Amino acid sequence: MSNDGWPSGLYPSQLIERLFEEGAITAASSRDDDQIQPASLDLRLGDIAYRVRSSFLPGPHHSVKDRIDDLRLHEIPLGRGAVLERGCVYIVPLQEGLHLPPNVSASTNPKSSTGRLDVFTRVIGDFARSFDQLPAGYDGPLYLEISPRTFPVLVRTGSRLSQIRFRSGHSTLDIEAHRTLHAEQVLVTNATQEVGNGVSLSIDLHGNGRDGLVGFRSKRHTAVVDVDRKAALDVLDFWDPIITRGHDELILDPDEFYILVSHEAVHVPPDHAAEMVPIDPLVGEFRVHYAGFFDPGFGHSEAGGSGSRAVLEVRSREVPFLLSHGQTIGRLVYERLAERPQTLYGSSLGSNYQAQSLKLSKHFKPYP
Repeated sequence: MSNDGWPSGLYPSQLIERLFEEGAITAASSRDDDQIQPASLDLRLGDIAYRVRSSFLPGPHHSVKDRIDDLRLHEIPLGRGAVLERGCVYIVPLQEGLHLPPNVSASTNPKSSTGRLDVFTRVIGDFARSFDQLPAGYDGPLYLEISPRTFPVLVRTGSRLSQIRFRSGHSTLDIEAHRTLHAEQVLVTNATQEVGNGVSLSIDLHGNGRDGLVGFRSKRHTAVVDVDRKAALDVLDFWDPIITRGHDELILDPDEFYILVSHEAVHVPPDHAAEMVPIDPLVGEFRVHYAGFFDPGFGHSEAGGSGSRAVLEVRSREVPFLLSHGQTIGRLVYERLAERPQTLYGSSLGSNYQAQSLKLSKHFKPYP
């Protein structure tokens, strides 16, 4: 426990509630009932999107507003909804702001559904030197950079594309702690995978055995995806299924977007959370998993998640890249919670991706 009464570790839902109560998190409108997750808070879009010429970091001498004034092309009201076009960069002030205690920092990541649409998002704070990181004691507004890469998306005031986590002190497990936790709790089902500075995951290219489905590749020039509508879209209007033909290999084409799945089932114990390392040059020239937060209870049997696998948002960089079944594709890093959360990720919360295998975002109807 720190001198100001905030415990060390990653904050669960009840401590996020306390941050609200003590004014460390502010909001322009009343909080949504389901906005607080087991170890994160969903962030909501404000009323205006600014189309800007380029992505940016404000740096130590500028606010985000200063940079928007320099780079904006036009403003787009979001109150009635607006389409954000692929390949463009938008900055949206968020409804939430922060007045963090001196020892409390925060980090952000796209929500799972955002990543599975290939919508690239990053949170920016005033005077920031890096994306998605808010230093201890940060006091100021939050902004979201949005760049749809594959599908045009319809968003509106209150849409939730990103999420934020809070922590005090050092909560990430070291090598020995990862190994101990895996020995006690079985973090991944395949014991042959390396456990060290995180837990390695490999790719499943065998398919489900019934129809040989191993993944999906996005189509180009599709209709718009409304980010707030569930199960509204036909899969084949937006995706080409990838069927194994007995080779257990897949060549990733440059600048194409894929949804694949891990070979291993993932387990996040109730007193821990995890995050996927998005780019690891040691395993190949591709990016995996834009949306990297795994909440406490993901894949946990008591929360209805036994057998949950990690769905991977994959994009190759610059050159074609050959993936083989069982090849290491990413790494999960675990961290300790300051307290056990009052609720776990799972069916009791209506969580969209508990007990999942290969699964597209919540916007699409079941396939086949």
